[in-house]
Parts: sequence; C-alpha cells; structure tokens
Amino acid sequence: MAISMTLHETASRINQFYRLTKPRVVSLIVFTAVIGMFMAIPGAVPLDILFLGTTGIALVAGAAAALNCLVEQKMDAVMARTKGRPLPQGKVSVPETLFFLLIVGGVGLFILYEWVNELTMWLTLGTFVGYAIIYTVILKPLTPQNIVIGGASGAMPPVLGWTAVTGEIASDALLLFLIIFAWTPPHFWALALYRKNEYASIGMPMLPVTHGDQYTKLQVLLYTVILCVITILPYVTQMSGLIYLVSSTILNGIFMYYAIEIYRNYSDQLAREAFRYSILYLALLFVALLVDHYFFF
Repeated sequence: MAISMTLHETASRINQFYRLTKPRVVSLIVFTAVIGMFMAIPGAVPLDILFLGTTGIALVAGAAAALNCLVEQKMDAVMARTKGRPLPQGKVSVPETLFFLLIVGGVGLFILYEWVNELTMWLTLGTFVGYAIIYTVILKPLTPQNIVIGGASGAMPPVLGWTAVTGEIASDALLLFLIIFAWTPPHFWALALYRKNEYASIGMPMLPVTHGDQYTKLQVLLYTVILCVITILPYVTQMSGLIYLVSSTILNGIFMYYAIEIYRNYSDQLAREAFRYSILYLALLFVALLVDHYFFF
C-alpha cells in the first residue's frame, strides 16, 4: 500500500512538472517544426535528425513555457483560464520550477548543438529568449502590440525544423515563418476579446483593454485578410501545388467567415469558436503543405 501511494505521488509530481511545459501549446510548436523538416528536402528526413531535432526543440519550448509560468504566476492565479496551473496551485515551488526549466532547456540545447547543428541550436536559443524574456517579461505588460511583435518567436518552429535538416535558412522556410506570424494576431485576439475582463483585472494591456472591442474586431478582420493573402504565396512561388491551393482556399474561407462575423455580429461564443478553429486551421494548413509536398501534381 505504501509503495502504491509513493508511486502515485511520484506520478502526480511528474505530471505537475509536465503541465509546466504547456504540452498543448508545445505540441503545435513541435508539429510545425516537424513539417518544416519534411518541407526542407524532397525525400525522407533522416531518422536521427527527425528524432533528435524534434526532441531538442520540444525540450527548449517546454522550458520557455515553464519560464513563462514562473514569470506570470501571480497573474495566472487571478485569471480563470490559468489559475489551475501548478505554480498558482502550489503544486510546485519557484526553485523547483527554475531548476526544472534550466535542466530541460539545457538538455534540449545540448542535443541540438551536439547532434543536430549549431545554427539550429542558436536559433532555438534565440527563440527561447524572444518568447520567455522579450515577449513575456518586456512586451506583454508594456504594449498592446505584444502579440504582433512577440509573434516572431512563435513563428520560428518551422524555421528551426528546416535548419535542423539543411543547416541553413531558405526563403521557403521564411515563408512558413510568415504564415504563422500573420496567423498569430487573429488567433490570439479572438481569445483576448472574450477574456478581456480577465486581462483588465490584472492590468495586462491587451488590445481589447486598451483600444476597445470594435478596434480589436477590425484588427482581427484585417489580419485575417493579410493571412489569407500570405497563405497563397506558397502556390505563387511554386513551393506548393494544387492540393495546397485548394485546401488553403477552403480553410481561408472558413477563417474569413469567422472574422467577418466577429466584426459584424460579435458574441463571446463566436470568438471562442474562432479561437478553436484557428488552431485547427493552422494544423490543417501545414498538413496540406506536407501532403502537397509529397504528392504534388
């Protein structure tokens, strides 16, 4: 019985540290990084690079998420969306979190440096600094444009995947970066609209708090238009073919529907649906890129 309780407690502790890494967010990061790997070359990605590159990027992304939780623990304790996280709940301590993220991040960077390539390691480190420090510590509490500026870090994973395979940055990799960069504002501002009161309560200068709902809804619409234009570029530059073009057109049509409806007939429920769809949108868009890459016609 005692052994059973010990195993249960150990598993529970491990789960709390795992939750610090924001696994749902990291899974999307890793997914786009893997797509970047496959898009980088015409054939199969070497298994060692696929495994080690993915592992290294995932570990550093998890460490960045843990640092984000550490910096924002007081704000997380106030917001309904985040108050159940391990730090506000007291399930892990500040020193434990700091030790955990340093070990996890350090191992991830070591893997990338030792068994992938230096460029990917340095770019991944830069992404960590950009997200965990520049965005979380500086931009997020300072400007309502935090999502736009800080989106550069969130858009880096496919570039990291690309460089893990090729050892260099190519224009097509930057195009993948640009797609996620343009996707981030309408994705996150849909969330910010229906969470506006929570952000206001902690003094976070999110766009709906500082500029109001109507201005934010207009920005969601405008950035969705920009996103739809940018997502056509892979076909225009012959990076992809008809499979991607048809898929992106359908996905963009649905996204535009949500953006227009948010602008004309806003409701919190609609914003929630748009936020959830935006995650599915990005995943399916990158799947379409991958399928087209191997079955181009």
